[in-house]
Amino acid sequence: MARRTFLAQLVGLPFLALGVKAEESKKSLKIMMKGAWGADDPTRAAFPFAHGLVLAEAGHEVQIFLLAEATSLMRKSMVNAIAPVGWPPLSEILDKVVAKHIPIFACGACSRARGVTETDLNQWGAKFGNPTIFVSLVEWADRIIVE
Repeated sequence: MARRTFLAQLVGLPFLALGVKAEESKKSLKIMMKGAWGADDPTRAAFPFAHGLVLAEAGHEVQIFLLAEATSLMRKSMVNAIAPVGWPPLSEILDKVVAKHIPIFACGACSRARGVTETDLNQWGAKFGNPTIFVSLVEWADRIIVE
């Protein structure tokens, strides 16, 4: 971890030599957040939403894909019950995610297995996803943009 931090600092040195702030050369990233945790670990359950929101507020493009237990977070009653340690309630975070128009996809098979319906998804502007959509999100996030 310390080595990564050190190497990350080295990357910024050429910009300092040129008198250009590293922040000025910052490019927008495309980030796909994946969540698989549910109510059994409320802090981890909130991470894709909390981190996705912060990344979007920093100017990056974000999409969220939920699978396994995380799909249950699309139920309003579940969202209201999640209180992550050290973070605002999930209901507050998710309201901001929706206001930022961050796309949310919930695995269709995982959702059906947990009784999550299209009505549950609609309240957050979310959609059912599938493995093909998951792959397309990963490819979208991994695409290199040449200017």
